[in-house]
Amino acid sequence: MKKERQNAVLRVIAATDVETQNHLIDELRKIGIESTQATVSRDIRELHLIKEMTSSGSYRYTVSERPVMQNQKVRLKSIFKESVTSYANAQNLVVIKTLPSLAPAACSAIDSMGLKNIIGTIAGDDTGFLAMQDTAAAEKFCKEIEEMLK
Repeated sequence: MKKERQNAVLRVIAATDVETQNHLIDELRKIGIESTQATVSRDIRELHLIKEMTSSGSYRYTVSERPVMQNQKVRLKSIFKESVTSYANAQNLVVIKTLPSLAPAACSAIDSMGLKNIIGTIAGDDTGFLAMQDTAAAEKFCKEIEEMLK
């Protein structure tokens, strides 16, 4: 359902100058897709839609021309290479140290991957705590981090 809705969003913004989220919701409703503002907002973010100015001076949603990294592992590797300074595991916890202010970005990237062995993350300014399913999962993830940082 999500994929079909997001494809419909792309079709709508290609065919119509959609200026607001409410306008997008209305256009989706016209083609039989009911959606909430929160869902449309999430779709806009996940589809990397941006607003651009039209020739008439109004704004419309469009797909960003900036290349989008589709592979989450590539995205995570990039974020880790740029921000993680060290990491360690203690039983089922993995602690990552980052440059100042970058722990939230690193933990958010991990959360967005939906990895089954990660129970949750907590991010401070320069430290992230990852609760793993068990000690073996923590050790395995540390090896993955090591590979990402190479």
